Formats: sequence, C-alpha cells, structure tokens
Amino acid sequence: MKANFGLGIATGTEGLMYPIPYSSARDVVELSVYAEKLGFHSVWGNDHITTQNYVREEFQQPPRYYAPLLTLAAIAERTTTLKVATALLVVPFRNPLVMAKEIATLDQLSGGRLLLGVGLGAYREEFEAEFGGHAQGMIRGEMLDESIAIMHKLFTEDNITYTGKYFDIQNAQCFPHPIQAPFAFYFGGNSTKGYHRVAQWGTGWLPALLTPSEVKAGVDAITEECAAVGRSIADIDVAPQISVSIAKTHEEAVARYEKSQIYRHSCSLGKSTMKGKDATNYLERNLIGSVDEVRAQVERYIEAGVTTFSALIFADNNLDETRDHMQFFSEEIISKYSK
Repeated sequence: MKANFGLGIATGTEGLMYPIPYSSARDVVELSVYAEKLGFHSVWGNDHITTQNYVREEFQQPPRYYAPLLTLAAIAERTTTLKVATALLVVPFRNPLVMAKEIATLDQLSGGRLLLGVGLGAYREEFEAEFGGHAQGMIRGEMLDESIAIMHKLFTEDNITYTGKYFDIQNAQCFPHPIQAPFAFYFGGNSTKGYHRVAQWGTGWLPALLTPSEVKAGVDAITEECAAVGRSIADIDVAPQISVSIAKTHEEAVARYEKSQIYRHSCSLGKSTMKGKDATNYLERNLIGSVDEVRAQVERYIEAGVTTFSALIFADNNLDETRDHMQFFSEEIISKYSK
C-alpha cells in the first residue's frame, strides 16, 4: 500500500492551526527544504488576506499571513523534486487573467511542480474586507466557476474572449502556458457541486478532515461524475487534508493533539468547512496515535481511495517540535508507505 505525503506549511496558519508567533516567511522556506530531505512529496500553503474575527478575539497579536504563490516560488528555487502546492488558493480574491499569469509563471519556474488547490475560502469576512459593500451581491461559487473556465481557456488556447456575470475578458493571451498539460487543478469541497468541478476540471480532490468512510463516499460520487463526462477516477489524485499527532504511545499522541492550536481550530470549523459533521471524533478524522495506530489509519485511508495525504498539519506549537515530529513521521510512516 503506497501513497504520497505532503506537508502543510504556514503561509496563513498562525492563529488558526498554529499559535502566534509560529514561523517567519523564511522559516516556511527552510522547513520546506527540510521536508524534501525527509522524503515528503509536496508542501501545501493556504491563503488568507486578513485576520478572521475569532482570531482577533483570541490573540492580541495579529497573525502573519504570507502570499502563497510568492512563498512557493521561493521554495521552488531551493528544492528539486518537491511539489509546491496550495491548499487552497481562494480564487474569488483574484482577477482570473492576472491569476493565470502568476500561476503559469510559477509552473514554469518550478519546472512543472505546481499543484493548485483552489476553492471559495472558509471565511466570508475576508471577502467582505476586500470588496466591502460590493461583496453582498457576489456569489463566490459563481466567481470560482467563471475564473476556472477562463484560466482553463487561457492555458489551452491562443486567444480567448469570455463574457460572464463577474468577468469580461477580451482578446487575451497568456504565454507561455504552464508546463503541465492538463494543468493540475485540485478542488476542495464535499458536495455534489464540488464533485462535479473535480470531474470537469480537476486532476485532484482536496477535501478536509474526512473520515475514511467519508472519503470513500466522496470517491464513489466522483467516480460517477467522472463517468458522466468520460473520465476515470484513476485520473484523480484523492488528497485529503488532515492533521498528525504520532508518538510512542496513544496517550502521548492524544495529549499532544489536545493541547495544540489545530485542535481548537478544527472545533471552530463546525460552522464552516465541517458544517453538519461531528468535529469531536478527531481520532477518526486524522492520523493520531501510536505508530501502529497511525499505520492502521493510513491503511484505512488508502483502502478508501486516498493517493496523497496532502497538507498534513503537525500538532505542535513551535517549529522545533514540528521538525522533530516530521522526522519521526518520516522514519515510521513515509519510509513504509511512500510511493
């Protein structure tokens, strides 16, 4: 049983998945270089443009959020095989023509190593901070669909014109195209509309905090959507985002997780990403426990259809803890299950 393993990097996780402070922009790059040495397949940066309300309430100090595409460009220059990825880039924050140029450039700079997870964003207050009163009439799902359609055309055609509800692109070119063809779009979400996006445009599915049985249900649904458009599920990288707390004993692993910022963050997602799901059964939704327990959970996920464990967040509160945790995970898990 084999899979790829990716590291979630702190482009926008202070105050959310890690305490404040956790890492500088340079620390993010150096940790990614270390991840490549340990055998990680990829690093995945998230995307926030301003501080969420509940983070402001919890911390007096503002979090440091870094531009993910710029950070990934710096990482690509320091690595050779490591995939650089977003989990995920909030598409409605950006103009699709400008975004396409930045994405194609990064794919060129990295030698075709870019994996682009895209989505709506979990916090509408960030959207309102950017667009103010105009946000009221904007539907992020429609903006995402228009943007992906535009970028797909820009990446595959010489000249494009597109007139939609939100974007009016006239006689545009985007050269050079990305190295990858088809381009590596990954879509988050765990809904019928999300499954359809994966089948229509995607090379990967990027859900968050699902149990193995929930992953299996999603894989079955995407299989049907793929068949409807003449594709195969074998073309889709099933890449859930989950957390890690691995230790020599079950008790040590659980104690580490429950004192981490990621535990508090996952509980907060009950109102957004995990709406309608039980966030308290974290042992079923993550890789938490002794070595044997984590290996068994990895195997359950692989049996459910997982091909990449993307954006793994290690349940730590400082970088030294994370480095040690990553090394232990590499020795006990990556060395056994990595493709």
